[in-house]
Amino acid sequence: MNSDKKILIIEDDELMIKILLFILSKEGYQLTILKDGLSAIEQLHAINPDMVITDLLLPYKSGLEVIRFVRSHFDKKAIIALSSLGEEKNSVSEAFKLGADDFIAKPFNPNELVLRVKRLLNN
Repeated sequence: MNSDKKILIIEDDELMIKILLFILSKEGYQLTILKDGLSAIEQLHAINPDMVITDLLLPYKSGLEVIRFVRSHFDKKAIIALSSLGEEKNSVSEAFKLGADDFIAKPFNPNELVLRVKRLLNN
């Protein structure tokens, strides 16, 4: 199992949080949920996740700001950006420029998400 791998999920949509929790907890990951970018930036050092999954549109601090913070403070953290289809085309390219490893458009296929998480965490 993946019980030694920690994933920080930053998402403010309750339904999306439930979906992510269900999918990734079944895989055995240790999950932490935060609902805004500012909380994520403030708590990232304490949580010290192996992966960050962040929505791009978040309250207080955007997902792009979170990605920038993670890349400037941590060497080896996998980052997956989430965004609704067609919502933020420029933000997706900006997320990659800032260092996101992958992007998944919502709504997504749960199996695809699990495969991408496993690929990035090498397990």
